[in-house]
Amino acid sequence: MTSSTSLFIEFALEKKVLQFGDFLTKAGRKSPYFFNLGAFNDGESLKRLGEFYANKIIGTKIEFDMIFGPAYKGIPLVSSASIALSNKDINIPFAFNRKEVKDHGEGGSIIGSKIKGRVLVLDDVISAGTSINESYNLIHGDGGQIAGVIVAIDRQERGENTLSATQEISNKYSIPVISIINLEDIIKYLETTNGYKKELELIKKYQNTYGIT
Repeated sequence: MTSSTSLFIEFALEKKVLQFGDFLTKAGRKSPYFFNLGAFNDGESLKRLGEFYANKIIGTKIEFDMIFGPAYKGIPLVSSASIALSNKDINIPFAFNRKEVKDHGEGGSIIGSKIKGRVLVLDDVISAGTSINESYNLIHGDGGQIAGVIVAIDRQERGENTLSATQEISNKYSIPVISIINLEDIIKYLETTNGYKKELELIKKYQNTYGIT
């Protein structure tokens, strides 16, 4: 586990983005942990979050022309990441979508840069893949191509079959889907940090039940 991975987990714990307890997931599973990117809800947190995304974007070496954030959580992600990238002398256009198409003013469903070329999608987590499927339709409908997807966390649990949601999206669109951290990273962190024995046991049990092989 890299130092950047540890720093992101510590950041998520500090801001209570990563929480432990009893949570019901979108898939109807009772999970012993929950990751809520919306809890990065102040200026300093958003700045640091953008830097984590920017560093991951640069590290992947994915070739792209712009970044796109699915409404709603993707909106602050592309905003903060584009600023962080510009601080590294990488000036990249960004866009995000409205949930409802606007029929007055500038109209349409896209805010920001015009969709063009290779588009890198930034999101928080892929659950059922709904927002990525919608993003694909929007981007390709406007003449662009999805270059890849970067999310904060990969829960690494099975979807309807043996693959995880991120693997399903990667296979469906033949694109890289990359996360800043994943469940294995969280487990490794808890194994080397005092005070999380109970949480670690519950997460490992959950992983044995729903994790990908």
